[in-house]
Order: sequence, then C-alpha cells, then structure tokens
Amino acid sequence: MNYARMVIEKEAPEEYGYDRIRFNLSESSIADQRLSDIGFSLPDATLFYGEHRGDSELRHLVAAQASGLSADQVLITAGAAGALFIIATSLLSERDHLIVVRPNYATNIETPRAIGCQISYIDLDFDSGFLIDIEAVSRALRPNTRYISVTCPHNPTGTMMSGADLDALVALAERHGCYLLVDETYRDLSYGAQLPVAASLSPHAISVSSLSKAYGIPGIRIGWLVTRDASLYERFLAAKEQIGICGSVIDELVARRMLEHRTGFLEKVLPDMSHRRDIVQAWIDREPLAEWVRPQGGVVGFARLAVDSNFDLDLFHRRLLDEQGTYVGPGHWFEMSKRYFRIGYGWPTEEELIGGLQGVSTLLREANAGR
Repeated sequence: MNYARMVIEKEAPEEYGYDRIRFNLSESSIADQRLSDIGFSLPDATLFYGEHRGDSELRHLVAAQASGLSADQVLITAGAAGALFIIATSLLSERDHLIVVRPNYATNIETPRAIGCQISYIDLDFDSGFLIDIEAVSRALRPNTRYISVTCPHNPTGTMMSGADLDALVALAERHGCYLLVDETYRDLSYGAQLPVAASLSPHAISVSSLSKAYGIPGIRIGWLVTRDASLYERFLAAKEQIGICGSVIDELVARRMLEHRTGFLEKVLPDMSHRRDIVQAWIDREPLAEWVRPQGGVVGFARLAVDSNFDLDLFHRRLLDEQGTYVGPGHWFEMSKRYFRIGYGWPTEEELIGGLQGVSTLLREANAGR
C-alpha cells in the first residue's frame, strides 16, 4: 500500500483550526449531536470484546431499512470510511481494474490508488445535471473490472440517480460478473422518494452507509456495509477481524439508540435541511456569479463560479477565509477546478450559513469590481 494523505483531510477545518473560521460551510454533515441531544446517557456497560460482525440488535436495525435483507448480511465497520477501506483492500490488487464515477468521496479514490490498481473515471458534468452516463460506464468495463463505485445521494453535488439508472448499473454488474458499490451515506436525507438499498436488489450490489452525515454523530465511528453475497461477506469479515477484531461496544450502544429513534429524529431534521437548501437556492437565484444543480439529498451542494478564465481562484479562496472568515470545500478536494466549491448547509447554524454566503457574494463583488 502506497499511502498518500487525502487533500480533503489535509485541509479539513480541524487541521486549519476552527478559530480561523467564522462561517464554516465546508462540513458535509448535519450539526454534531451531543449524547443529551439524542436522549442517551451511558449505561454501566461491560467493556468486553464485542460481536465481530457488530452488535446483533444494531445489525437488525440496519437490515430493517430494506425488505429482503437480514442482519447476517450487515457488517458494522469503523464509519463508512472503514467499510470502503475493507471493500477496496478485499477486492482490489494492482492487477485489477476499478470504475469510479467522479467526483466521489476521497476514500473511494485514494485507497484504490494506494493499492495500485487501474482506475477508469467517469466524470460527471455540471451542464448535464451531474447525471451518470450509463453507456460510458458500460464502455469502461474490462475483463478485470472488480467493481463500479458510485455515491447516491451524491457527494459533493447532492444529486441523485434515477431508479432506472440504479437498475441499469446493477444489471451491468450482474452481466459483467463484477460488483456495484453504492455509498448511501446520505440516503436517509433524501428530499423525495428514497432509492432502494442497492444491496437489496442483487448479490452483485454492495451498500455502504454510516451515522456520521445524516445523524451528526461522526465521533462514534459507526458505519456498515451490506452484501447478500455470503462468500464476499466472509472475506469482508476476515478483513475487519484482522484490522481491529471488533468495534467499540460503547459506540455500538450509542448507534443502537440512534437507530431505535431514527424516525422521530429524521422527522425533525429533514424539514430543517430542506429549509436550509432553500436558503442556498435563494442566494443562488440572486447571485449572478454563482450557480448550482439543486441537490436532491444530503446536506451539500456543488456550486460553480460563473467567472472567466482570468479570475484568480486561488486568491479568491484565500481571501474568502482570511477576510470573510468563510470556509468552503474547494473543487480540488474532489479533483475538480477551484471554480467549483462544496457548500455544506447542514452543519452551520442558519445565521452562519447566511453569513457565509454573504461573505462569498461580498468577495465576488470586490473581485469583479477590481478587474
């Protein structure tokens, strides 16, 4: 493994220092929750080795989110990142090939690069609404393709594929004898109808999710992967056992509490996040130098600056933080131009969100006037 630090982590707010940031629009989750926010206090739990697959009740709660799944098909992992690492290191070698729909969550790219496998990128296009080109995915398939990697709802754009496109990708994986990996971390924050859990559709589909983004508890490091392929599950379980044997029994207790009350929690969160999305939309509508594809899920959108090629993007992002105190996720986090930036509208307060967006507009006006 030839590890390299991910840019998105090197430039994360906790690396810069939160004291430098007044309006933090770079986060990709809802606001961080306290134990008291979710009505939980730590019991006098026995700190034993937990179940290697993850707490059985927790796995049942995850499986219950889709018809046709069982707890034995759910593996609890150290966040979605842990699930993605297990999948990549279990399925890929330097002799294998991977298809990644890009932009994508950084782990879906950097771990395969560290392995040294061949990667084909299917790049999403702003002017096409960030829709997946199914035919391009099909053309990219090779005899040694092990899996196709997508996120839905998409990070960083917040867009969603259609049910027909999901079915088409599953069919491609089945015909080719490879897997379809769907990172579904934002699925519970879909503003319209949710897509099915991909793993429920076929043994050739693998689903990954977590409690970090939609539930605001990244500190417990709980995620999961789901597969109906029993032999593949055993391989993933072997990887988990060799990495850390089992998860934290305390983390899994908190996760159980959250999922036991997920319906009531989401009933409060979804309207709030939809309202915040409308705040950003109203800003986009009156800001002539910014545009986006309206997100359909999650708490992030990928805005594009409507500026010409002479506009100094590096200077813009530096001044945005240094002078306006506004921090966004610049496009290079996702191997895109800095003309793009991710707006996280779920983590800041509503006032901070509005203040951060005003900071972007102020700097755009100044930069435009100075040219």
